[in-house]
Amino acid sequence: MLHFALALGRTALVAIFIWSGFGKLMALDGTAMALASQGLPQPKILAVVAGLSEVVLGVMVVIGFKTRWAAVGLILFTAVATYFFHDFWTMSGAAVQTHMIQAFKNLSMIGGLSAIAIVGAGRFSLDRG
Repeated sequence: MLHFALALGRTALVAIFIWSGFGKLMALDGTAMALASQGLPQPKILAVVAGLSEVVLGVMVVIGFKTRWAAVGLILFTAVATYFFHDFWTMSGAAVQTHMIQAFKNLSMIGGLSAIAIVGAGRFSLDRG
């Protein structure tokens, strides 16, 4: 039962990454504009990298392939995205609250991904560990 729960938890945790990454890939121009608005270089290339990173790393966690490394990759992705897109510490007014909530949501996801990186994927995975 423990391994089934771990597989279910892995899937639930990364569903948002797969969905978001797919959305980025289906709207590359909008994603590139958002990246450019933060002053990031090569926004079109970064848009593809961001979308593919979320989808590929998310699927790797779901199927349990190189799960620990994929979880670490998603941790890094989430930390960078939080820094550039939910920088509530530079904002004022209503934006502070909205982006603080998003930043803390991301921190929670980093916590869950950290647990996966430490524990591994469990028996129901390609890693089998």
